[in-house]
Amino acid sequence: MSTKILIIGSGGREHAIGWKFQNDFLQKEEELELFFTPGNAGTAQIGTNVALSSLEDMRDFALENLIDLTFVGPEVELADGVVDLFQAANLRVFGPQKEAAQLEASKAFAKDFMAKYGVKTAAYQNFQGRHLAKEYLQTQEFPIVVKASGLAAGKGVIICQNLEEAEKAVDEIMLDKTFGDAGAEVVIEEYLEGFEVSILSFFNGKKIVPFVSAKDHKKIGEGETGLNTGGMGVIAPNPLFTNAHLKAFEEDILEPTKCGLIKEGLKFAGVIFFGLMVNQKGVYLLEYNLRMGDPETQTTLPLLKNDLFDVVNKAINGEEFTLDFTNQNACCVVLVSGGYPGNYEKGYEIRGLEKVDCPWFVAGAKQADEQIVTTGGRVINVVGLGDTLQLAREQAYENIKKVHFDYQYYRTDIGLV
Repeated sequence: MSTKILIIGSGGREHAIGWKFQNDFLQKEEELELFFTPGNAGTAQIGTNVALSSLEDMRDFALENLIDLTFVGPEVELADGVVDLFQAANLRVFGPQKEAAQLEASKAFAKDFMAKYGVKTAAYQNFQGRHLAKEYLQTQEFPIVVKASGLAAGKGVIICQNLEEAEKAVDEIMLDKTFGDAGAEVVIEEYLEGFEVSILSFFNGKKIVPFVSAKDHKKIGEGETGLNTGGMGVIAPNPLFTNAHLKAFEEDILEPTKCGLIKEGLKFAGVIFFGLMVNQKGVYLLEYNLRMGDPETQTTLPLLKNDLFDVVNKAINGEEFTLDFTNQNACCVVLVSGGYPGNYEKGYEIRGLEKVDCPWFVAGAKQADEQIVTTGGRVINVVGLGDTLQLAREQAYENIKKVHFDYQYYRTDIGLV
């Protein structure tokens, strides 16, 4: 009898999760049926894409098709309570309930949680009124960070060099609603210099088990310049993140987070993503995400030696587990549509994917007749693997050159900055 897994989401992250499940089941020589909603052109090659328009439709599909496990990819469904809905129907689902998902859905909620449980983070204040926020800014040193509190698709964070820029940021977020309802509340935060680190982890309600560290490249331009994106590439492990940094992270962030979750009754089986800033004063938490990062997932899962289905089931059962990673390096390069993260055109045929001989994942493309065509800003993730970072970079860049569509763009310096 085959195992049935439903993966919610449509991006490279979901393609990578499905790919990992598929590889593990092939190694076990066990049968697997993968379903994705809504999925994309890549997920269609390893499973069945299903158009389900509501959370209730997803629950009903899982019940009717006797789905053994549902893995939730995106933050919006988690914030909307998909896990609560599935659990009420006695379905096995991996992800936090709506209450815990607030740690990502509300930056104000998250910062208050960090302060309450002594998680090391930047000094901050939350504001629901524009005028009070501006009054507070007049007492602060610059640069400073202004954040929309709600979900803003990886955006909504503005670094301001002076008072004028900061006041403008508050107006953009709260008055002009640049990030929609996410800007009903703002968090104004101390600016931290240093380097960023991404650490994914799995939580079983008792213990948080971290992944290998990663480094995200968020800016559109070479040399980490220009506008923020959802991520232009990732390397893992992060070469700047030392064992001493890991120890500080575990003591100052991971452990107090775990204690806080348990004390607040926010016990769940799912993902906690730690966005860190490291400087001379230590390791600070910038933000929580309550789901797999993108493209960190695409970069770290090829390094994971564990059977993903086994680990996820142990987490849901509240059982002990460890995570083991290879000693290899991974380098993920993202191929995007020209114009992204601003305006860009869709519908261009993607050619050459069959020539790629390393892991690749579809971020934004659909099947149209016999062709695969672009549908998003981020289009394809190519992941090079090697015994050194240099070898991983070489494999990624050799392979990304095999993929072509009109007006494509990618950074050539992933892993160098």
